[in-house]
Amino acid sequence: MTLYLPAHFAPPDAGAAAGLVAAHPLAMLAWAGGGGLEAEHLPLLWDRSPADGAHGTLRGHVARANPVWREADGRPVIAVFRGPQAYVTPSWYPSKAATAKVVPTWNYAVVQLRGTLRAVDDAPWLRALVERLTDTQEASRAHRWRVGAAPDDYIAQMLRAIVGIEVTVDAVQAKWKMSQNRTPADRAGVVAGLESLGSDEARAAAALVRSGG
Repeated sequence: MTLYLPAHFAPPDAGAAAGLVAAHPLAMLAWAGGGGLEAEHLPLLWDRSPADGAHGTLRGHVARANPVWREADGRPVIAVFRGPQAYVTPSWYPSKAATAKVVPTWNYAVVQLRGTLRAVDDAPWLRALVERLTDTQEASRAHRWRVGAAPDDYIAQMLRAIVGIEVTVDAVQAKWKMSQNRTPADRAGVVAGLESLGSDEARAAAALVRSGG
């Protein structure tokens, strides 16, 4: 099944999907297992070098005790990454006063990546991945923590407790539903309304509405 995507809710540019995944790396990974639909939540890196295939490769890890790496190994999976989202009240639309023909909606930006999962049970591979994941998240911090700051025997123990996963991506879908189907005046009202909420997520959603998606 493909993502329902009216043309006006397409991402604003070719790099938008990768930017959202980098900014919001916690994915919902879902697959059809032996007992039915299954889902897990984990941070993933989306590598997109030529060696990673036409649509790139997702990489991450799970606890060894987590059955996902056995149950989903070799199966088709979908990884869903959610960006800024917010409820939109009709009260923010100037057109409400003119026609009253308005209803609530929800603004959101999402990326869905589909592919086949492969388990990777290899200590050097895992060490390199954990270092990359850590360095990516610590990059903006004044006092960065690095994997090498912990004792080697402790890190080795931690690595034995996890298993890596790779998803070779064969389809990319993204949707930016950010009031593109409203008039400029209504969009300005949504921006002002979201910014008035004061939360980081609402401000991020307002920025996407302001930029046209």
